[in-house]
Amino acid sequence: MGQVNLTINGRNYQIACDDGQEEHLVRLSVYLDKRVRELAEGMGQIGDARLLLMAGLLVSDELSDAYADVEALRKERDQLAKRTPPPGADEAATEALEKLAVRLEAIADRVERA
Repeated sequence: MGQVNLTINGRNYQIACDDGQEEHLVRLSVYLDKRVRELAEGMGQIGDARLLLMAGLLVSDELSDAYADVEALRKERDQLAKRTPPPGADEAATEALEKLAVRLEAIADRVERA
């Protein structure tokens, strides 16, 4: 089990984590610290608990927006998939057009000879 020392709003916290997750936790804490500091600059030091709660709500709101964006992109992808020809359809269409071109050339040759 790994351990990480994190600093949020100038306070140190020691957090246990799964081995290999240390760097990820540090990156998350840097982001959270940034959000907490932004709130503290705008509202003053209103207490760690309240700042962490507000930062958590802001990050949750960002996450909610990201989930909504992902869902919208999935729906768009699904709609495009319905309009996109199935794999191999392009090759089949190309073959059909080539056969039609050969037939049209043959007809054109017969018309010219007539």
